[in-house]
Amino acid sequence: MFTGIIEGVGAIASVEPRGGDVRLRIATGTLPFDDVRLGESIAVNGVCLTVVAFDAASFEADASTETLSLTTLGRLGAGAPVNLERAMRPNDRLGGHLVSGHVDGVGAVVSVHNDARAERWRFSAPKALLRYIAKKGSICVDGVSLTVNDVDADGFDVALVPHTVAHTVFASTRVGDTVNLEIDLVARYVERLLSGERA
Repeated sequence: MFTGIIEGVGAIASVEPRGGDVRLRIATGTLPFDDVRLGESIAVNGVCLTVVAFDAASFEADASTETLSLTTLGRLGAGAPVNLERAMRPNDRLGGHLVSGHVDGVGAVVSVHNDARAERWRFSAPKALLRYIAKKGSICVDGVSLTVNDVDADGFDVALVPHTVAHTVFASTRVGDTVNLEIDLVARYVERLLSGERA
């Protein structure tokens, strides 16, 4: 589990095809990385990946065909910046919201406008996901926990404060770029409970 509070910005160092999927090497950049462990989970642009090798400045992780097809990771080349967050510990503060690192779909940046010192960002989202996105609810965009300002039939708006823009990949994200989206975990379980299905 993660919180959606980005701990550092790194970059894709290399993408190595391996038998139909890929091995990613990710430069850790500003991510605190002293006590990394083999097998731990790190969210890369909101995608939970498992560390299979590491050195002082990078780690490697495998991305399955499922991950590549459902997220933006398969579209990123060497040098692309990525948001990084290590898995939360039981005694951590939950500064954002509960994030699984299991991306639900891919959206895109529709527009960015100044809003006083903040920026108002609008994202498109797949129709199947919009039903789970609620005004003043939580959404995870490229691994960043955000509050939904508004939502309609085509997408949703959020406000990014200067700190968020400066310390995430949003600093280099542009209109038209694709982003990973993860809906609030609570919405998934509420729908399941209300569906009345029996296991």
